Amino acid sequence: MTPVLALQSVTKRFGPVEVLHGVDLALNAAEVHALIGENGAGKSTIMKILGGYLAPTTGQVLLDGRPAAFRSGPEAEAAGVVVIHQEFNLVPDLTVAGNIFLGRELTRGPRLDHAAMRARAGELLARLDTAIRPDARIRDLSVPDRQMVEIAKALSRNARVLIMDEPSAALTHREVDALYAQVDRLRAEGVALMFCSHRLDEVARLADRITVLRDGAVVRRARRGELSEDAMATAMVGRELRDVFPAKDTASAEELLRVDALSVPGVVHDASLTLRRGEVLGIAGLVGSGRTELAEAIAGLRPATGRISVAGRETRVRTPRDAAAAGIAYLTEDRKEAGLLLDKPLAENLTLSALDRLGFRIDRANESRLMAQATRDFDIRAASAGMPAGALSGGNQQKLLLAKTMLPEPRIVLIDEPTRGIDVGTKQQIYHFVRALARDGKGVIVISSELPEVMGLADRVLVMRQGRVAGEVAGDAITEEAVVRLAMGLGARMEPA
Repeated sequence: MTPVLALQSVTKRFGPVEVLHGVDLALNAAEVHALIGENGAGKSTIMKILGGYLAPTTGQVLLDGRPAAFRSGPEAEAAGVVVIHQEFNLVPDLTVAGNIFLGRELTRGPRLDHAAMRARAGELLARLDTAIRPDARIRDLSVPDRQMVEIAKALSRNARVLIMDEPSAALTHREVDALYAQVDRLRAEGVALMFCSHRLDEVARLADRITVLRDGAVVRRARRGELSEDAMATAMVGRELRDVFPAKDTASAEELLRVDALSVPGVVHDASLTLRRGEVLGIAGLVGSGRTELAEAIAGLRPATGRISVAGRETRVRTPRDAAAAGIAYLTEDRKEAGLLLDKPLAENLTLSALDRLGFRIDRANESRLMAQATRDFDIRAASAGMPAGALSGGNQQKLLLAKTMLPEPRIVLIDEPTRGIDVGTKQQIYHFVRALARDGKGVIVISSELPEVMGLADRVLVMRQGRVAGEVAGDAITEEAVVRLAMGLGARMEPA
């Protein structure tokens, strides 16, 4: 079978640094090909070369067996090669329908046919089993809904080759099921699919073939069923992963944070919680349950009513500045839009929330020293501190954001979706960073859509449902069943007498 799209002996250099080393890769019709590897392994570079956004240094791209020198993403799209990027490529002030058809607008005579675009967008969204309205503005949508719009936009292209970069990272379980159904449908229709994911369970579920990258080179190829999830992880990192979650041995009895009857109009209702020094408190619940909104209110990012006390003293938190003064820091779930300035150097991103430490006129020598220390403490792997944050891999961006959040030395740290879009090896590092914060006497709140993550990290788990605290589980009672029952409004299971 001649592959629809392939790489042949491809290398890629950025200046003197070679990041891909003689990569061969083939995407066949009616097949899902999973590309896996740690952050920085070269996956994004391969996808950008296949999608026309980068040219190989040596080697070539083949389309239907013939050389194809795509000069841009639109040129590759015109040939039927469509990429769903991990970074959202949406215009916030346009509607969902406007984004789906941006650059390919439907017309009736000399005028745009808005009704036709809304109708077609509605059909695509219905295929994805989502209630997103075609006339909704992108800026008003949640992160999961924006991901669904990106998928709908890609489906509208009628691709011969569909390259998907972490498409499920921001989705709920129901939305993931809808995505899987579309992948299965497209494969049956003869589309060649590349699926890049850090969720190894979905790689096992979807992939007909797997290519494993490490340090810019292919280290393993396998067909469906030949690699277990553990074997995939070992091939990615080059070592066995043990003790993914650190021991839960740091919580004290001293109360560090108390939240009483906190309400955010329309989304959070009378939520109360406590957090102890050295404790990791997990907050679980379905998307839309109010988890993020509760954290943002505690961090002064949303107007709210209720009481917040830090170390026994009631504290007025109306703005992020109030929260910072009280020792509260928040690490956002959307590192690319709200967490980092992607076009600015690493050092400038690091010190943005702690400029008072650098003097009235920024002390660049001190800034460089702080960056060097953060690089060591958080294992940030970068060519230089002067490179833009957007050039880092997703895992290293997350480490930089964590270092930035911790630079002001907060007492209370709220971390929203700490490992979204991050490989298994870097996840382990992040988990140990979180427990190290608790070991240093800080209180940590972790919000995550991944139940194993919440269960593995947290000393206690608070479960939210429809904007209210549905219940709490702790210690040995932290089980997937217990959390799911509370999230679904079923309450705790009663054991028979």
